[in-house]
Amino acid sequence: MARVVRFHEYGEPEVLQIDDIEVAAPAAEEVQIVVRAIGLNRAEVMFRRHAYLQEAEFPSRLGYEAAGTIKALGSSVNGLATGDAVSVIPTLDMARWGTYGEVVNVPARHVVKHPANLSFERAAASWMQYITAWGALIEQAKLSSNDFVIVSAASSSVGIAAFQVARSVGATVIATTRTGAKVEALRKAGAHHVIATAEEDVTARVRDITDGKGARVVFDPIGGPAVAQLAECMAVGGILLEYGALSPNEGSFPQFAVLGKSLTLKGYLYTEIVSDEAILERAKTFINKGLESGVLDPFISRTFAFDQIQEATRFLESNEQIGKIVVTL
Repeated sequence: MARVVRFHEYGEPEVLQIDDIEVAAPAAEEVQIVVRAIGLNRAEVMFRRHAYLQEAEFPSRLGYEAAGTIKALGSSVNGLATGDAVSVIPTLDMARWGTYGEVVNVPARHVVKHPANLSFERAAASWMQYITAWGALIEQAKLSSNDFVIVSAASSSVGIAAFQVARSVGATVIATTRTGAKVEALRKAGAHHVIATAEEDVTARVRDITDGKGARVVFDPIGGPAVAQLAECMAVGGILLEYGALSPNEGSFPQFAVLGKSLTLKGYLYTEIVSDEAILERAKTFINKGLESGVLDPFISRTFAFDQIQEATRFLESNEQIGKIVVTL
């Protein structure tokens, strides 16, 4: 038997409960992992609230990230061994391969032997954020040293990861946050410039920072009315990658900015990266190299014990943190 977090109905953090269940042996293409740390993500909050792309089948597991040691291998798995220290790349089905548990099974293609210099906590805080940021900024936007990139809702773990990915190729980061409360922390986390959107003229600030050219790349999880404002901040031929929908409002389509600047507005999901073997291998290489060198350095806001899963989730939802929340076992 193993302790596993499940929820039996949609709702607030109170629906999360730790159940003792029998974890089956890994299937042919899976590995079984004894979990040492779990990284928490907003996608899991949305899933628990019935606001995600996937439906739950109760009682449902959840979770995209974890790190630990391999306990058992499926019959078709090669290149991994029992005892290996590994971390989990988010799968395509968190209900089936949920990571909130003492023992979990995940597909071998979503398992990475992380660098020896990486603790289990930092390994569990790595893959969702870096896969998401790398796929958008490097694989799709082709970000380079000549570029300015706007990273909105920048205090999230993906936002901080985007700073590091962008800086690794020499790009200039313009972070946005709602108020001035997190400005200094975001500068310390790696943003070259920080704009408090509720207190400053965003378009004017971006114009000043970019010498009137605008930002070629925008990386945004908010959507809604903010998209029109961001479009005004963009350079000719720019691309806006929308990877979330935090705004409850749809907003209007910025047709004049899109036409006048020949902009590309693209919806983006991490699944575009993990669904393609060749792209996923490029991501693994880039991220593991960055983690090993320290160019990519997961920022952990706070850690909680496994028994505190409800409290950890509430803290995640409070938006008080900058960076990642990790649960340890």
